[in-house]
Amino acid sequence: MSEFTLRNAVVVGRDGVLPGRNDVAVADGVIVDVGSDIAAPGESVDCEGAWVGPGFVDLHTHLREPGQEWKEDIETGSRAAALGGYTAVVAMPNTEPATDAGHLARYVADRGAQVGLVEVVPGGTITAGRAGIKLAHLDDLWSAGVTLFTDDGDSVADAGLLRRAMEYLAERDGVVAQHCIDAGLAAGGQMHEGAVSSRLGMAGVPRAAEEIVIARDLSLVRLTGVRYHVQHVSTAGAMDLVAAAKAEGLRVTAEVTPHHLLFDHSYVEQINPLYKMMPPLREPSDLEALREGLRTGAIDVVATDHAPHADHEKDHPWEEAPFGVTGVEWAAAVTNTVVELDAERFFAVMSTKPAEIADLDGQGVLEVGAAANLVVFDPLAKANTTRTASRSTNSPYLGRDLNGAVRHTIFKGEFTVRDGSVDNLVGAPE
Repeated sequence: MSEFTLRNAVVVGRDGVLPGRNDVAVADGVIVDVGSDIAAPGESVDCEGAWVGPGFVDLHTHLREPGQEWKEDIETGSRAAALGGYTAVVAMPNTEPATDAGHLARYVADRGAQVGLVEVVPGGTITAGRAGIKLAHLDDLWSAGVTLFTDDGDSVADAGLLRRAMEYLAERDGVVAQHCIDAGLAAGGQMHEGAVSSRLGMAGVPRAAEEIVIARDLSLVRLTGVRYHVQHVSTAGAMDLVAAAKAEGLRVTAEVTPHHLLFDHSYVEQINPLYKMMPPLREPSDLEALREGLRTGAIDVVATDHAPHADHEKDHPWEEAPFGVTGVEWAAAVTNTVVELDAERFFAVMSTKPAEIADLDGQGVLEVGAAANLVVFDPLAKANTTRTASRSTNSPYLGRDLNGAVRHTIFKGEFTVRDGSVDNLVGAPE
């Protein structure tokens, strides 16, 4: 296995930013030394001007395999994730078939290990087939290693059914992650309900569609004590509900996507389906609140909701195009550009906290003896937005000016990305 030392970097370890410039030595897949001017065998990699920290972890990636490989598959999604600095991603279970049983979860994990570019962690559904009628094989999924359960793409509408899932998972310390959109309030909605939707004559999705589901679910969290994670928070009111639940002592966490940090509903006036997602882009006041919530900890993590769609699917009139955009390659750059976090908070929201939520051993930690899952991120460099390794190109970030670039990604002690180039990505097609 490789031996190398990352040198002259701002290093973010378990206890925060180390003083001065430091080195990180890696051998046999493990961090063997951290410090200033350390003597270590192997290659020296100059990281002047960059931050070195634990590899990014995404709690919300759609890899589309099995069943929708024309959009993305585990290999192309892993390649895009590695370019984005990720060493682990949680694969959403809204595949075809849905990941509602252990053998399907094992397939996803095994396929990810076969590709070998990032740790692919299967999420499991809450209900069978994501149909919302009966529970999925929760015991079978748990035995297969699944710890995060979601019907992502739909909310679990039946409160009694959701309560039973929460009670089962609370006993095992599992996580219920909810796509918080009330189907009735959102029915027919194409964008945020507000001044822009009125001007465009589009049906809107009110903030209440998100906030009502969260408020109901928090009542169930009080009953069950389950760990509860709110996916893709998009409104200031939703964030306030999460913050109040935390203050109450409930075990609640929340994520925000890069697109809800960068764009507001005025972008929909372009009538470009690259800005069509669910929940929809909200108002500038929501966007500013979400940015501040990420700074203060009211929101715990950035999660990409990387949602690939083939060109022939997205290239339709707005009302006919599917919801969703890709972004796993540029999530760090967007966060760095618009929220301007210091190095410690940056790695907390991109690496440490998501690894903690998903219970991932060997991820989210930089310290001697830990697995060498690392990223070298230059906060001052320009991101490369001229290409994508994803199979789909439905991204609003392509061609956009963003600050912050992944120089290197290291997974299990080996470089998966070197010098930020797709040409240098291990396993890249010729």
